[in-house]
Amino acid sequence: MLAWIPRGLRMGRVTTRYPQAPEHPPPGFRGQVRVLDSSPAPAELAAICPTGAIGAGSDRRLALDRGRCILCGACVRAAPERFAFEERFETAARERRALIEPAQRAPAAAASAPARARPPLGQRARPLRRSIHVRHIDCGSDGAEEWEIQALWNPYYDIQRLGFFLTNSPRHADVLIVTGGVTEPLRAPLERTWALMGEPKALIAAGTDACSGGLAAQSGLVAGGVDRVLPVDVYVPGSPPPPVALLDGLLKAVGLLRERSAMRAARALGRSRPRRGR
Repeated sequence: MLAWIPRGLRMGRVTTRYPQAPEHPPPGFRGQVRVLDSSPAPAELAAICPTGAIGAGSDRRLALDRGRCILCGACVRAAPERFAFEERFETAARERRALIEPAQRAPAAAASAPARARPPLGQRARPLRRSIHVRHIDCGSDGAEEWEIQALWNPYYDIQRLGFFLTNSPRHADVLIVTGGVTEPLRAPLERTWALMGEPKALIAAGTDACSGGLAAQSGLVAGGVDRVLPVDVYVPGSPPPPVALLDGLLKAVGLLRERSAMRAARALGRSRPRRGR
């Protein structure tokens, strides 16, 4: 037991400092697929993607739906002049349409710099004022997302330092993380879990299967994504999304909870004020 003390002093702190400091992906990390050339493409290009993530936008230019992308790399290998992997962790979005690659992106040199225009992480993610209890429910996942979620509570990520705690009771949960495309037997348990959660609450669709149904979307065995069953507040694409991407999604959900709490407090204050007589 005493041997662990000098070992700890020698190794120092191993826990990531994210989100107070950025977490840099390793070289070659497949964070998301970026569209290099969005000019109109032949129909054969769309057939490359096994999940139908490649298509045409409203202006008939090439579009990529990251909510359907499983990061298999088929498009990057077939058309490297049009697609490339982007090494980044923060891929979560609060709207489904935000996962669709726009018709025109910034040049590759500018896009490779990780969000220079955004404020530093330390300014965007302040320590929580109260603990946030997270409930996870598997609605037909292949198990990959579960490993990444579990990693958030290991010594490296140590998400409890930010005030996040797992709970088995939906009545105590503030955030619901759903994995899988929602199979029919799990639709009712998912709806009951969401109904039992108190307000304010937020729902996170974690992984490509939860965002769109993934490879099973057209099979009829899944609903085709969590938002086909319940309103989703945060989407975290990826197959599976890494722990930092999940943490980014949780932080976005916390921001949403704060907004809703402020709105509820404002409404309650407005109802409590006595009306002045004329």
